[in-house]
Amino acid sequence: MSMDIKPLILVIEDDKPICSFIAAILDSNGYQVVVARTGKEGLSLAASYSPDVILLDLGLPDIDGVEVLKGIRGWSKTPIIVVSARGHEREKVEALDLGADDYIVKPFGTSELLARIRTALRHSPKVMGGESQGIEKITIGELEIDYSRRRVSLAGEKVHLTPIEYKILVLLSKNAGKVLTHDYIMKEIWGLYVSDSHTLRVNMANLRRKIEANPGSPKYIVTEMGIGYRMVEE
Repeated sequence: MSMDIKPLILVIEDDKPICSFIAAILDSNGYQVVVARTGKEGLSLAASYSPDVILLDLGLPDIDGVEVLKGIRGWSKTPIIVVSARGHEREKVEALDLGADDYIVKPFGTSELLARIRTALRHSPKVMGGESQGIEKITIGELEIDYSRRRVSLAGEKVHLTPIEYKILVLLSKNAGKVLTHDYIMKEIWGLYVSDSHTLRVNMANLRRKIEANPGSPKYIVTEMGIGYRMVEE
């Protein structure tokens, strides 16, 4: 008998067809699935099952999904991927600022859903156990970031970054695959009281000029329109 414990995904979603679609995909890809149809049920299942990842639809029949998110974040660091309707940028940003790890927009395909869940699992405290401190370097495509020596190289050539550009690159690369909001990046890099996204945009443009072959269609750091940036994973 295999001792492999399948990761458990809690899906909080009231739409029956979408629910069956998600459950079928996750089940056939080796995940356990628990489904909650209401926010109230979602909160209680999150507590009783302690899932590895939570997929949370923001439009629930009983409680606003954002309230469910706040409720879970009050006591748990479990990665939460919010499911949102197209065009609801403000809602997504609010959810990410309140501690959601990522978002996915309906309608979404199988491979996108699985990619988001794999990313979330890698950031899960249950799965990770704190290994992130020990990573010495990361390679994404031809880009290599050596954290221990604070060196960045592209196709073997050293890249000269300013301290701010380096900090932005480290922040994004340590969260590769996750979207980081403008506000989150600014708080992490410049501290609390920066409301000037212009500084971030200028630094991001300079950073992209140094690491992207074509800064107009970036390969490493992609823009999530109206939300923030995401570093690709491979």
